[in-house]
Amino acid sequence: MAAIPIIVKHAGKRHEVELDPTSNGETLKYQLFSLTGVEPDRQKVLVKGGQLKDDTPLSSLKAKPGQTFMMMGTPSGGQGSADLGRPKETAKFLEDMTEAEIAQQEGATPAGLQNLGNTCYLNSTLQTLRSVPELQEELQRYHPGRSGQTGLADLSSFGLGGLDSSRDMAASLRDLFKQIGHPPLMFLNALRTAFPQFAQRDRNGAGYAQQDAEEAWSQIVTQLRTKLTITNGTGEASSQTSFVDKYFAGQFESVLECDDPAAKEAGEQPTNSSDVFFKLDCHIGKETNHLQDGILSGLQEQIEKHSSALDRNALYTKKSRIARLPKYLTVHFVRFFWKRETQKKAKIMRKVTFPAELDIVEFCTDTLKKQVIPVRDKVREIRKDEVDIERSQKRQKLSHKREEEQKQEEEETGGKKEPMQKKKEAAENKEKSKANDKDGDTNMEENYKTDAEYEAEKIAAVQAAKKELYDLVQQNGVADSGTNQSGLYELRGVITHQGASADSGHYTAYVKKQARQDNSQSGSKRREGDDDDNKWWWFNDDKVTEVEADKIETLAGGGESHSALILLYRAIELPTQE
Repeated sequence: MAAIPIIVKHAGKRHEVELDPTSNGETLKYQLFSLTGVEPDRQKVLVKGGQLKDDTPLSSLKAKPGQTFMMMGTPSGGQGSADLGRPKETAKFLEDMTEAEIAQQEGATPAGLQNLGNTCYLNSTLQTLRSVPELQEELQRYHPGRSGQTGLADLSSFGLGGLDSSRDMAASLRDLFKQIGHPPLMFLNALRTAFPQFAQRDRNGAGYAQQDAEEAWSQIVTQLRTKLTITNGTGEASSQTSFVDKYFAGQFESVLECDDPAAKEAGEQPTNSSDVFFKLDCHIGKETNHLQDGILSGLQEQIEKHSSALDRNALYTKKSRIARLPKYLTVHFVRFFWKRETQKKAKIMRKVTFPAELDIVEFCTDTLKKQVIPVRDKVREIRKDEVDIERSQKRQKLSHKREEEQKQEEEETGGKKEPMQKKKEAAENKEKSKANDKDGDTNMEENYKTDAEYEAEKIAAVQAAKKELYDLVQQNGVADSGTNQSGLYELRGVITHQGASADSGHYTAYVKKQARQDNSQSGSKRREGDDDDNKWWWFNDDKVTEVEADKIETLAGGGESHSALILLYRAIELPTQE
């Protein structure tokens, strides 16, 4: 149903608004909130028959294009008709901030999302997607290409009032991320409009039913795939690529072969195919203990189909390997299955551990392995050398501290040593003399490298290794910045589920804090004194708590407590030459 342009008068001003007949009064109030600054619960919108209620279907108003409505109310701040106005300062991303601005942002707790009635599945999904900076940047540039669109589209810069945000999921997600503290009502309406399954009522009819976070994740990603496009190149050589395809999509190369030897004897050949995937499934069976076990199981499946060689149905085995690694890898624990006895989705409680850093190389095609293994091994070599350098620096600091303490002690005692100290030094010298005179031989004096010399050699070795790594990456091609070139991923987000059924329970999300990175060292290396790498944000609807990395290890499952359902991995940052 097409939107209807109406006029809303408030405090002597006229506001142009697009009324969506498929939504309700609460949606319209949030649109007006973004224009006037008056909170929905303080608004009085006068319509035919009285005051507009939150649950009033807007279609019942039978509004005409250009019709005028009256609104009364003031913001909670008591400043009358205070318009939000265009922001005085444009939004800045972390990469564009100065050191002082970053320092001001550090320690700030991110905003949670209000539960609008069994919407924890959506809140956890949105908070995890929000942790992808490339997605936020692309959404900022997104403007729906609608015919007849006017300057009213600029209302999206205020957060909740953009044109068509009630129907365009990408636009409503953009608006939500701009003002993340507000209830995700507009986005929820857009989701339910596009996918009515999320508008199902519970069995008692008292409210909306609980939904599966994985289904919400998949549908949102599907919508973003069609909406967000990236232009590569300029002029005639330019081309467009889906944002999702670039950063979230991997590629399988598969072989389908009949299990019956008679088919091969009859001349039936294996079938090769190539497929795009947006998540890896971790199947959970009796032998599944680790994430890698479940992924391997998911890469091999049996299919029953007709065999032309046998002229009957037969079992086929499809074996898949990864031919393209996306920068962001989504892994889904297949924990829910349909239980006939209860006629609802039940949950597999088995404990399945997952790593903070995932090496995905073993699941790749031989061709891709030849590209990523040398890069992966070089990254590990650089990391090891950097750890050695760090330990050497710590030893030097400790040695220097001891020398300073000894010097200070000598200054305080006037260079005189205590009897016990003299006795100890004499004993040490005697032991050294015995070692040298053993068997009548005198040991040759050895030249040992100082820590400084050792460190200098290691630094030179690291620089050389980084140069080799850079050459390897160049050989593999750097045009596709949306891929993982090392096969190593770091865990950035976890969506969890608590309970025994997908139709009930509770969803939350864990998102890793973004520590400031020292570009002169490897991707896992952080600035000294910066311990954010071990901190996570726990989003429990509108409650946000900082937790230690140890908490993530408890999300492997094993009962009805919070267990991981979706993992979001990001390709590790490669060391730079600088």
